[in-house]
Amino acid sequence: MEDEILQMNGGRIKMTKSICGVDCTKCELSNTCNGCTETKGRPFGSECIVALCLKDGENALCEFKKNLIAAFNELNIQDMELVTNLNALKGSFINIKYPLPNGQLVKFWDDNKIYFGNQLHKKDSDRCYGIVADEKYLLVAEYGEYGSNAEVIVFKRWR
Repeated sequence: MEDEILQMNGGRIKMTKSICGVDCTKCELSNTCNGCTETKGRPFGSECIVALCLKDGENALCEFKKNLIAAFNELNIQDMELVTNLNALKGSFINIKYPLPNGQLVKFWDDNKIYFGNQLHKKDSDRCYGIVADEKYLLVAEYGEYGSNAEVIVFKRWR
């Protein structure tokens, strides 16, 4: 795989093509990313769900996403749009704090791992549903603008 040289902030950063085919030069995180090819699917120090699935081939990735979409839709959450697509998202983008029954605020995800997720609008509301999953767990949360007043709707093991 050929290396690409980028100019960023007057410095030179060496990057290679990604495992999944995404153009790393267009990513806003490229200056903090260690490259998935170089790190064997751990660009920020933790596992990337896309790279993990691709170890077993492109069909495995498609099948995983298909099963995950079905798992979210089978929850039959009233007022949640049908899940039709999942995006690869860095944990720090989706890792908001959720209140536990005892009042403690917790985060469920690793900020440096890459997950599958999406944001869906709640029907007839200004709130959203955030969906996130990895190879073991799935989460559906409801929240307001910028993740405010977040509440866990479903957090469970799947598969």
